[in-house]
Amino acid sequence: MLLAALSAALLTAPAQAQIGRRFPSERKVVKDPVTGTPLTFLTSTPAGDSKIYQTHTQWTSDGQWLIFRSGRVPGEAMAVNEKTGEMVQVTEGGYTGMLNIARKSMKLYFMRNADSAPKDAKPTDAPRNVQIVEVDLARLFADSKAGKLQPAAVYQRVCGTPPPELGAGGDMALDANEDVVYFRVGKAEAAKHLAPDTKIAESFGPRKMGAGPAGLASMNIKTGAIKHVVSVPFQIGHVQTNPWVPGEIVFCWETGGKSPQRTWTVLADGSGLRPLYPEADYEWVTHEAVIAPDEVAIAIMGHRKVNFTKSAGSGLVTASTAPATTPDQVNPGQEVGWGEAGTREKPTGLGIVNLRTREMTIAGQTPSGSGLWHVHGSADGRWVVGDDFSRSVYLIDRHTHEMLLLSTGHKTTAADHPHPTFSPDGTRIQIQSAMLSADNRAMNICIVPVPEAWLKRKYPEKAK
Repeated sequence: MLLAALSAALLTAPAQAQIGRRFPSERKVVKDPVTGTPLTFLTSTPAGDSKIYQTHTQWTSDGQWLIFRSGRVPGEAMAVNEKTGEMVQVTEGGYTGMLNIARKSMKLYFMRNADSAPKDAKPTDAPRNVQIVEVDLARLFADSKAGKLQPAAVYQRVCGTPPPELGAGGDMALDANEDVVYFRVGKAEAAKHLAPDTKIAESFGPRKMGAGPAGLASMNIKTGAIKHVVSVPFQIGHVQTNPWVPGEIVFCWETGGKSPQRTWTVLADGSGLRPLYPEADYEWVTHEAVIAPDEVAIAIMGHRKVNFTKSAGSGLVTASTAPATTPDQVNPGQEVGWGEAGTREKPTGLGIVNLRTREMTIAGQTPSGSGLWHVHGSADGRWVVGDDFSRSVYLIDRHTHEMLLLSTGHKTTAADHPHPTFSPDGTRIQIQSAMLSADNRAMNICIVPVPEAWLKRKYPEKAK
């Protein structure tokens, strides 16, 4: 009887968390109450959904599925079919950090904890045992649809295990050739590759983040070979690759807000390290995303008001920023301690940096309020998109600089911002939204179309 009970438990438990498990469609189309834009919610129940960050690919290479994070199966990732709304669990055994969807093949790559490391362990802690895993999505989707699922090992392959002393963890990005991944390493490993006289950055700003050193390493997902890429004296965040150009990496100096020099780029062999957009002290640059072979979109914030004071004696007028006096947990970055940056005394808005010429242009800016916060663009050079602190989504025509409020009503109380990301063909935008949530926080996966009238506009393939 004991053996029978154990066997039943073993058969039952994996079924609840088995890779390939299917979930019914929740797909529904809702008209935006303000703009009238038809919004396709691919999920519509409060199950802890959130999209992959806008620095990374969202759609599978066949264009049919979007992969996202969800609490439907705690600790596991999900895929949803854009047309049918059917959902499939695509990981088993958990994952940590960023989900990486291949653009050329039906593969998914991620990092997962390989031992019982403390749940509160930070990416900079070492040692840390992690594995880099590949999922065969084509085989998984086919077997799931046929109802002939096999053990997880049939679909998941361990590409390699970085040595624990690297302190690997956090952000991970897939190279354009899809044969290498790049990931952060811990402080101890990073320090080994810095010159002895390097000045290490201290924490910057009220969040007490940004201190270094930090580094990047790579793993060949076919051979498991590890290479050091680069070390820097500050904290690294938002690691991403150029999906069109092999060996090109973009990352940031992560402080949780304003950074002394936010955006950086480097090549896979460690050469070419430089600021992507050299910023001034008064500029607040954030949320960079590679959007085309030669272009990166950035937000240059114009979200803080200026106080003007007139001197009684000389009559001279001086200015100072007027940030909130208390931290804003809904829209971080408003604390006093960030200093005088992020006002509209200088040009602000959605900037586009050319990786080759290093030129920067402003595509547009909201007329008031926070300015654009998370930004992205279509690879054909026609459109850019951004959200603001109100969770509204704005579309900009790069040729005419016309700006359109595309969708709003996604609730400022939402657990996170929309994080808009264009589809590969530039016809629609994926966001995360709390519009349907009764608790005003839980988010769902939503598709926002580019208006048909805009799609019919005739432009060259790429903005000049």
